[in-house]
Amino acid sequence: MPGKVAPAPEPLDRGEFDASPLMRQHPPVLHSPNKQVVFRIACPDGTAGGHVYYSRWAEMPLPATVDLAAAAALLEIRAGFFDYEPASGADSAVEWHVNFADQNLFYAYGSGLFAQDEMQVAEHPVLGSLREALVAEGRSTLTLEAGRPTPVLVMGAERRVRIATDRNAAEGRPYGLYGNAFAQADPDAVRRAATPIDPPTLTNLIAMAAPAGGYGRYRRDQIELILATAFTGFRAAVLESRRVAGADARVIVHSGFWGCGAFGGNRVLMTLLQLFAAEMAGIDRLVMHIGDSSGRKPVEQATAILRDSLAVSDSTETDRAIKLIDEMNMEWGHSDGN
Repeated sequence: MPGKVAPAPEPLDRGEFDASPLMRQHPPVLHSPNKQVVFRIACPDGTAGGHVYYSRWAEMPLPATVDLAAAAALLEIRAGFFDYEPASGADSAVEWHVNFADQNLFYAYGSGLFAQDEMQVAEHPVLGSLREALVAEGRSTLTLEAGRPTPVLVMGAERRVRIATDRNAAEGRPYGLYGNAFAQADPDAVRRAATPIDPPTLTNLIAMAAPAGGYGRYRRDQIELILATAFTGFRAAVLESRRVAGADARVIVHSGFWGCGAFGGNRVLMTLLQLFAAEMAGIDRLVMHIGDSSGRKPVEQATAILRDSLAVSDSTETDRAIKLIDEMNMEWGHSDGN
């Protein structure tokens, strides 16, 4: 919705990197033997191609209103996890994928951990080099600073390998490879699970950190922080898309149950607030990757809330919408241990 939100300031930091010298000068630091296995398959010569565009953004103020009907209409449900396939009818759109970031950008990429953030870096190895370069240059890698969001956007990262994480005893991964299972897996099983992508595809990422460690009923300030984080990340994606592809660029964001794994977020609430943020930011479509069949119900609950419980009018004051959500007394879930 061009023109709905006032133009944002320039990002806090911006940079362009030639991927090949970036990876030679700042090779990923991989402490995990299994991450080394994946890297050798992804980058046999230790480098990647293309250019990577990085930006880090300050929190942006929320618009005064949110169009609830429009928010509900943005949703596309996709079974499974990120496959990086284009959204339907997205030929001319700029597409983005959410990185479920740590508060410190790509902080655990070289460890044995293999949750969404670490898996994304393993499949896009230039991201590890980007982090090393930022650290070496003394630039901030925080996606949350002084308790407020500072999301990071990356455009043009090569996806050079795909990694199967499902349970497959015949392939040597009876417990799958996701999360803590990755570090315990046999290196040969990891090797069989990693398929090089030739030619590599390009991915744009929105790295934003969800709140962690909550319990019981969500407080209003927690709801506001989640919404502010998602809005800032999504709005930055719109601004970057228009900068690169023109003022009329269509923007599609791929996300999922952001903050609902190790952090124990509420799937219904996190879906609902991402839809709010997408509408406010001017996103054209939000593709929710729901994992297995159990993920459909919370997404449908979120859209039912938009349609029924909150549908006082199409255009609702943001403060009132937040208040209505707060009064629903939604509660935190439980960490999945990964």
